[in-house]
Amino acid sequence: MSGAVVLLEPAPPIAVLRLNRPDKLNAISAAVIRALEGHLDDLAHDEAVGAVVLAGGERAFAAGADVDDLPAPAEAQAFVETWRCVLDFPKPVVAAVSGHCLGGGFELALMCDIIVASETARFGLPETGLGLLPGAGGTQLLPRTVGRSLAAEMILAGRVLTAGEALAHGIASRVVPGAELDEAARGVATAIASKGPVAIRFAKAALQAARALPLAEGLARESASFAALLDTEDWVEGRSALAERRPATFTGR
Repeated sequence: MSGAVVLLEPAPPIAVLRLNRPDKLNAISAAVIRALEGHLDDLAHDEAVGAVVLAGGERAFAAGADVDDLPAPAEAQAFVETWRCVLDFPKPVVAAVSGHCLGGGFELALMCDIIVASETARFGLPETGLGLLPGAGGTQLLPRTVGRSLAAEMILAGRVLTAGEALAHGIASRVVPGAELDEAARGVATAIASKGPVAIRFAKAALQAARALPLAEGLARESASFAALLDTEDWVEGRSALAERRPATFTGR
């Protein structure tokens, strides 16, 4: 097996990025983040790729940050901010989660747009049990996903959610048997990649804005994006394809 800590599996019209530290349960190290950052930068400019699947292994999506590779206090803030390469990626990312999805691994999954989970998935933020707190977005992203009370119990008391609980509380969009996880995640990503690329990019940005902006500002951004899309070639093609009852052929313009 390749020694790379993140494997790139091209599968046009999507790509799969697979965390590859099985001996460490895919613990997130600085090398993992650098590899993700490099791959995502390339994929952002690859017109053949419309969406990305971020996957781990059967035993663990990622069991947390690598505690043996944490930076010195003076460098810690800059380090965790580099993780935002996943959050800021302009194309949709689907996390395929099996087994342990804890700490930094869960934070990485929360930065993705969609989480597809296997029945074995377990989600948690156990950092306070180590004398830390989630530092790569967990205290901000989780409450925006599940609400304040459950997020507080998970962060302060260390509650771990099963796959079924994650589905019920809106963390995962679906739960599938382990043997079907890869196919299910790829199917979601492929469905996304079949849509208008400009519309997908604008829609992802609007969804991200919903996490951060007051409602009035989010609605203003949405309406501005809607108006801009009416002036694209993709909209002309989409409308023609609908009238002619055929699949649309989008060009991303």
